[in-house]
Amino acid sequence: MSSASDPLVNWDAFSNARAELGANFVRILGYFREDGVKSVSQIEDAMRSQNAAAMVLPAHTLKGESRQFGADPLAEIAEMIEAIARDCVESRDTPSPALEHVVQLRPLFESTLALLEREANPLVARKPTAFGRRPAF
Repeated sequence: MSSASDPLVNWDAFSNARAELGANFVRILGYFREDGVKSVSQIEDAMRSQNAAAMVLPAHTLKGESRQFGADPLAEIAEMIEAIARDCVESRDTPSPALEHVVQLRPLFESTLALLEREANPLVARKPTAFGRRPAF
């Protein structure tokens, strides 16, 4: 697994999700990829059209799915976007306060997804987990 100090992924949460989802883990991670790509695009489109209401659902979806895999920084930025969008809907304002977060969203999503997929790849060499065992070469 990647470094415990990795700022993009909470590896304990990732391991828990992997254990809980079992054989479905890779498939559900694939859904996260598909949903995430769609959510990021919808958030960017809503920002361009200054439509706060259109930001709420994709930000909410991205937040929840990110937390499931331990992608805490991604979940936090999605949560900020969602909160700003909800406030703007209530005040009937444009979502311009969310712009700095929306700009950070795609690169953060792509970096995080790359880490998650690399870790989920069964072909990646792993350090042995049991004391005294050596990896097979």
